[in-house]
Amino acid sequence: MRNISDVIEQYLKQVLKESQAEAIEIKRQDIAKRFECVPSQINYVINTRFTVEKGYLVESKRGGGGYIRIRRVILHEKQDVLVSLMDILQDHPRLSEQLVENILIRLFEEGMLSEREVRLLYHLLSDEALGLHADDRHLIRRQQLLALMKLLSYH
Repeated sequence: MRNISDVIEQYLKQVLKESQAEAIEIKRQDIAKRFECVPSQINYVINTRFTVEKGYLVESKRGGGGYIRIRRVILHEKQDVLVSLMDILQDHPRLSEQLVENILIRLFEEGMLSEREVRLLYHLLSDEALGLHADDRHLIRRQQLLALMKLLSYH
């Protein structure tokens, strides 16, 4: 059975897909009421499932008339996707397993990696597989992902 975060994520992605607009605007309170959860659950889903590395831009305005605007970033060229992901790698000195997973999923969604390749790469770049000091793991992850991006840009 899927958890509530998965259900909310799928709902928001479906609304975004069906929308004729470039972005959707939601109210935290409305979505929380729809799924009978607390508004902080909606925040969690937005903050973890709709990130830049996953291909989304999120804006929010707090207060009574507040909203959350979710926009899918559509990059038409494979090269644009890779440049965007390389920029993310440069902006994050501490490359966590979660960020690696997000980037690999984005490459899968863009058709640049197979599901099997994503699973293999994620395992190879995991804390367990690297087994080094944290700073060394972050450096190796970044270098390996940058090498992967360069390789993908040539094919």
